[in-house]
Amino acid sequence: MWRPEDTYAIARIDLPDASTHGWQVRLQRRGTKYGKYFADRSWGGPREAYEAARLWRNDLIARLDADDRSVRVCRRSARNSSGVVGVSKVAVSAPTGATYYFWQATWSPNPGERRCVRFSVRRHGDREAFRLAVEARREGAGR
Repeated sequence: MWRPEDTYAIARIDLPDASTHGWQVRLQRRGTKYGKYFADRSWGGPREAYEAARLWRNDLIARLDADDRSVRVCRRSARNSSGVVGVSKVAVSAPTGATYYFWQATWSPNPGERRCVRFSVRRHGDREAFRLAVEARREGAGR
């Protein structure tokens, strides 16, 4: 009937005691919640309500993706000191005791895969290494 990928962000609501039957679309992006309910009765049945919910969800995702910036910027925190998702400053200690600093870009090209690339602060300077990492993240993540 329905494949799991077709029901992303869509849930079936059946509450017989309240005479409520339909599909609920719920998404959250960047802290903003989006949702809409599609009642079977209003849409002519469960299949029609599901199709309307799926189309609304797909349109919403397309609009949100179109508005999305190429690199997601977030608040700085203990978990993200760069302010750019997937870009972090890392320190590597050599066996000699020397510490080397890098800006690292990390992304997932496919489910279960992880890629990363590092840019030396010593070689490029802090600003340029950061800029290169942001660019690599953008290109690697396909955005």
